Parts: sequence; structure tokens; C-alpha cells
Amino acid sequence: MIPVKICGITRAEDARLAVNLGAAALGFIFYPLSPRYVAPSQARTIADTVRSHTRLVGVFVNSLPEKINAIVDEVSLDLVQLSGDEPPESCQGVTVPIIKTFHVGANFDPAATLSYDIHAFLLDTRQPGSYGGTGRAFEWSLVNRDAFARPLILSGGLTPENIMDGIKAIRPQAVDVNSGVEASPGVKDRA
Repeated sequence: MIPVKICGITRAEDARLAVNLGAAALGFIFYPLSPRYVAPSQARTIADTVRSHTRLVGVFVNSLPEKINAIVDEVSLDLVQLSGDEPPESCQGVTVPIIKTFHVGANFDPAATLSYDIHAFLLDTRQPGSYGGTGRAFEWSLVNRDAFARPLILSGGLTPENIMDGIKAIRPQAVDVNSGVEASPGVKDRA
């Protein structure tokens, strides 16, 4: 079975449900403009209830390494996901493995990934003014899986209805779901 990351966790009950359903990782969004933002102290409280059962990922947008590392330490995160416009040099100094998000649109060029020395790439939908959680899938045919030197994580508008099509098209090492499994922003659908 392909590993699943459930992103946008804001409640302990959603974290426990995700772990009970087999989530390999949980994502906490530390971008204040996101409707799924969670304060580091709240994330720490939630994380403490599931820490021994899953990996914990902090999602950041254009944050400095010092701020990222402070939250990594406070919450005891296993990985970070950089979902903004971070250049390769911004990955230096982060103390845990990095997942770098690339937003895929018509002009996406996988060559842009080559200068990043990170753990994995996450592919999400490009939508101007947004850094994820749009609920929209990108055109999977725009991605040549073989062009990437690191593991791929597929994201962007994944739902129970389309996730298998995305896996077949991209052949990722993992998938990341967020808005596609929500009842409302930050509240996961228990169905």
C-alpha cells in the first residue's frame, strides 16, 4: 500500500482517526494565512497524542530556517515541507529532512527541481495566490515521473474518487491529501 500523509491537521480527534486508519504521516500547517493554520503549541498538544504511531510534518511557506527550526524543536517534527517560493539555498540550515513543494501548471519545468538537495518533492496544483489546499487537481499528464531524481509525493485535489487515477498517472512514492478529505477547512470528514 502506498503511504498516505493527511495534511491540515488542526484537531486531536482527526489526528487519532488518521493514525487509526493507517496514515503514514500527519501535516501541520504553520502558514498563518491558511484556513488550516495551527499554532505550534496546539500542534505540540495534538502531536503528543499520536507521536509514536506516525511521522509528523510541519508545512511552512517562505519562512526563514531559524523560525522553521524553532517550531521543529517545539513540536518535535520529523520532517518539514516547504510549500512556498523557497530557493534551493533556503533549505540549508534546516535541521530535519525537507519535502519541497512544486506547484504544477502549464509551464512547469522539472529541471527547476535539480538544484534542490532535499528528501522528496511534493507536486501540488498551481493556483495564483495560493500555496495549496485548493481542492483542485493539476493535469497529471504535465509530469514525467522519470524526470525527478528524488521520491515524489502526489498532492493537489486528491479525493477518494480520483486518488487511484493520480497514482496510476504519476506513480508517486506517497500521496498527500488535505481538502479532499475534509468536512470543512481544518475538520476532517469522518466518513
